[in-house]
Amino acid sequence: MSDNQENTDTEDTTAPGRATLPLRPPCERLSCHKSSVCSRSYFVVVMVFFHVYIINVIGLLFYVHYSSGQDDHTRSHDAPSGDQQRPEAQRPPSKAEFLRDVSLTRIEGIRVGHVQKVSLVPDKVHEMRTLSLKPLLFEIPGFLSEDECRVVMQLAQLKGLMESQLMVQDGQEELAKELNLSPDDIFNLLDINQDGQLQLHEILTHSRVRDGIWLTPENLREIYAGLKADKDGNGLLSLEEFRLLSNDAFQRFLLQRGVKRSQLVRNSRHTWLYQGKGAHQVLQDIKARVTRLTQLPSSLVDLSEPLQVVRYEEGGHYHAHHDSGPVYPETACTHTRLAANTSTPFETSCRYITVLFYLNSVEGGGETAFPVADNRTYDEVSLIQNDVDLLDTRRNCDKSNLRVKPTKGTAVFWYNYLSDGRGWVGEQDEYALHGGCVVTHGTKWVANKWINIDPDYQRQARYQQLVSQQPEDEDDEGLTLNPDTQSSDIHQDL
Repeated sequence: MSDNQENTDTEDTTAPGRATLPLRPPCERLSCHKSSVCSRSYFVVVMVFFHVYIINVIGLLFYVHYSSGQDDHTRSHDAPSGDQQRPEAQRPPSKAEFLRDVSLTRIEGIRVGHVQKVSLVPDKVHEMRTLSLKPLLFEIPGFLSEDECRVVMQLAQLKGLMESQLMVQDGQEELAKELNLSPDDIFNLLDINQDGQLQLHEILTHSRVRDGIWLTPENLREIYAGLKADKDGNGLLSLEEFRLLSNDAFQRFLLQRGVKRSQLVRNSRHTWLYQGKGAHQVLQDIKARVTRLTQLPSSLVDLSEPLQVVRYEEGGHYHAHHDSGPVYPETACTHTRLAANTSTPFETSCRYITVLFYLNSVEGGGETAFPVADNRTYDEVSLIQNDVDLLDTRRNCDKSNLRVKPTKGTAVFWYNYLSDGRGWVGEQDEYALHGGCVVTHGTKWVANKWINIDPDYQRQARYQQLVSQQPEDEDDEGLTLNPDTQSSDIHQDL
C-alpha cells in the first residue's frame, strides 16, 4: 500500500470537522535534520556511560590504594620495634594469609557408642569409641603397650615426683588489689542470683576458682561459727557481714585448725617428662601417636606442654575441674603470653585437647568422672544442691553422669573447647568438667598430654614464629597438616 493510501485511511478515521496533518518522521516533525539530532543524542548517551565507567575505575583505584595502606600500617604495628628492621626479618604478606587459612581437624563423635577404626601404629588397628558428645569424648583401649606403661612410670620415678598441690596459695589479697576490686564489687560478683545475700553454694563456687582447701557445706558452717560471720545465724551472708571478712579468711581459718591432705582440691604427686628431640624413644613415640590420633599439625603438638605423669596413692583424688578456663579479651593464654606482649592479671592454660593415659589398672576407685556429660543444660549453680556437691569426687562420684574405669594402656581424650565454626578454637566446653574419684584400694598412675592452642589465632601464629627454629623456607610447613595424618585410612567407621 502507498503512503497516500495510508494517509487517506488515517484521515477517514478522524472525526469530521477536525483538521488533520499527514504523518511525518520524527525528525521532520521537529524541523531538524535526522543526521544532526539523532547522532548527537546517541553521542551524549555514550559519553555519559563512558564518564560513569571512568569514575568507577578511579574509585576502585582509590579503594585498592587505601586498603593497601591500611594493611601496611597494620603490619608495621605487628612487626618488632626497632630503629631499623632487617629485610630478612620481615614476613611476606603471603605468610600471614596462610596462617589465617589454617583449619583444625575435629573428629566427629557421630553418636554415643559409635566405634571408629584408628590406624596409629604400623600393622595394628585400634578401636575408638565415642563416650559422650558433650563434651566430645573418646576412649581407645590398648593405646599404650604394657612395656610403654612401665617405661613411663619408671622414667617418672627416676626424675622424681613432687606434691601436686601445696597447702594453700597466698596472693588473694594482692590479686584483689591488682584488680582494684572493693568488698562491695566482690560481693556483687559472687551474688549469682543477685538477691543481696550469699548462699552456701555461691561461696563454695568462689573458693574453688584457685587451688586451695576444698570447702564443704559443713566446713562453711564451722567457719561461720568460728569467725562469727553469720550474725543472724540464717546461713547466709549479707553485704554488711561480708565486709568484715578478708578474701582468704575461710582458708586461713582452716589452716589454723589444721588441714589434712584429703581436704585439698587434689591429693597426688606428679612430674613432667620432656618429649622433644633427645627424649626417650617411648616418649617420642607417644607424642607421634597423639599427633596421628588428633590429626592436628605436628607443630602444635610439639610446642605444647610436656607429658605430665601423676601418681595417686590410696585416698588420692582430684575434685571436678576444667583443664582450661574461658578466654576473654582480658585473659592471656599461658603459652602465648610472652608472644602476645600483653600484661594481664588473668591467665589460663588454653588446653584445647586433653589426652589421658591410664598406666595401670586400679584395684578400687580412681575412675575419671564427668559429672554433667551429655546433660541437656549446664548450670554452675545447680552443681551444688541440697548439700549434694557434684564437684566433690570423694563423696559423690557415683552421681556423675559418666565414669571411666582406669584400665592399663587405655587412653581417653576430649576437647575442652568448642569449634568457632571457622576451623579454629571457639568457646570453652563447660561440659568437659571432670575429676578423679578417690582411690579406695591400691595406687593409680596416669599421664596427661595437653595440646595448647590459643583461641586467638593471630597470637598463636606469632607464638609459633617466635619459638620456631626452622629455616625460613620451612615455615610454611609449620601449621600445615602432616600428610600422614590426612590420609583417609586413619579413621574409619566400623
